[in-house]
Amino acid sequence: MTITDRELAAEASEAGASVVRSHYGSSLTRFEKSVGDFATTADIEAEKAIIDVLRAARPEDLVLGEESGHTGDGVNDRLWLVDPLCGTVNFAVRNMLASVNVALRTGGRTTVAASADPFTNEVFWTDGTAAYVRRDGTDERLTPSAESRLVDVNLDPPFPNHGSFSAARMLADEGFIAQFRPRVVSTTLAVAWVAAGRRAAYVTDGHLRDSVHFAAGIALCQAAGCVVTGIDGGPIHTGAGGLVAAADEQTHAALLALIANQRLS
Repeated sequence: MTITDRELAAEASEAGASVVRSHYGSSLTRFEKSVGDFATTADIEAEKAIIDVLRAARPEDLVLGEESGHTGDGVNDRLWLVDPLCGTVNFAVRNMLASVNVALRTGGRTTVAASADPFTNEVFWTDGTAAYVRRDGTDERLTPSAESRLVDVNLDPPFPNHGSFSAARMLADEGFIAQFRPRVVSTTLAVAWVAAGRRAAYVTDGHLRDSVHFAAGIALCQAAGCVVTGIDGGPIHTGAGGLVAAADEQTHAALLALIANQRLS
């Protein structure tokens, strides 16, 4: 191996981000996937660029891409999770809130990950031990902070726990209004922002195991020292599922209390 896994993740995410950036503002062909969900030329070409980088360096590894599915004939336990453009709807209407996510799962856990912002030229990355942001070739350690009180919530379906938890209902809770300020950016770049101290927390419903959208952001938050659980407070990917990623214990506890209020009402 002439390149480390952590550098490969960063390089692959940057390759995808370059493609996404090159398509910004252009006329994009849309490929319908389901009601309200589609891919664009940028998604398809960015995923190809990412996989080309991974294949050149790790031909034996398996890849799960959002658009191309599972590829590779390898029999090892190394699986790359690729989300070539998280925030496709944003991007399609010329909104710059988007990210390119690449993560490596080995032996059932994410060992390295990178989340690239195509428009700030920042790459958030982790080697599984610590988390950093790379700007102009310089790496800076990520430090979570709840000072902003900004909490991003995911309002996109599916909502498997709708009967006991709804992000929309949480936003209307007086306790939430008294403690936090909501944000909805509709891209998992916001999860990386929790690790970077730009958000106090991120909350979503859903079953996120093996999610190409969330694997990188969750790994970044864990490596940065955030408090990361499911919406029921249990270990991530267990129980009710979902995600509460918070900069500190106090913020995490406050959000879990708000979620519990829904189950009690």
